[in-house]
Amino acid sequence: MSVKGRKVAGRGEAMAAHYAFGPLKDDMNIKHRLLTRTTTTRGEPPFKKLQKKFTTFALEIEKDADNCSDCERLAKAFLQELTTFELPLLKSKAVIDANLREKENFNELKDEINRQIFRAQADIEDLKKQLEESKIERQHKEECEAIRRLIGMQPPRSETQKIVTDLEKEIAMLGGRKYCWFKDTGASQETICSPVTCGM
Repeated sequence: MSVKGRKVAGRGEAMAAHYAFGPLKDDMNIKHRLLTRTTTTRGEPPFKKLQKKFTTFALEIEKDADNCSDCERLAKAFLQELTTFELPLLKSKAVIDANLREKENFNELKDEINRQIFRAQADIEDLKKQLEESKIERQHKEECEAIRRLIGMQPPRSETQKIVTDLEKEIAMLGGRKYCWFKDTGASQETICSPVTCGM
């Protein structure tokens, strides 16, 4: 025996939307009913009640009989129903006005937030430029520091000048001698060039 049942949407599963006429038509119908108040959850719809009171009053007026008291009674009933019908409309208007004010406040707040976002973006761009300039400046400082360390590792100028002067004197003393070069191969099979004074 097979039992057929409806599939119930579980957790995480999307439930299909159901429409009487279609999404747009349903929205239009609901909006129309809310605006005209032609439907209600309890009793007869207010608009239909108002329409009935007016029709009864109009029919009573059109009669040729002497019915002033009935007309007054129906007129009062119609005006009372009209007042009853008007109160929710006034309430709705107050809600609409409040919503419009809220919307204006929201738009002002949105504009202010957009201005702040624009200013923040401009500040971010300026800070990016400053960061790039700071990186370049830091790189230059590091390069200068590396050069300073290299210079600090060198002997003082006075010592270097003394070595240069001594070498110049030695070159001057050796200036008259002649040198020749020959290749000397040692046990390691490396070629070494050595200066030897010529016997000439």
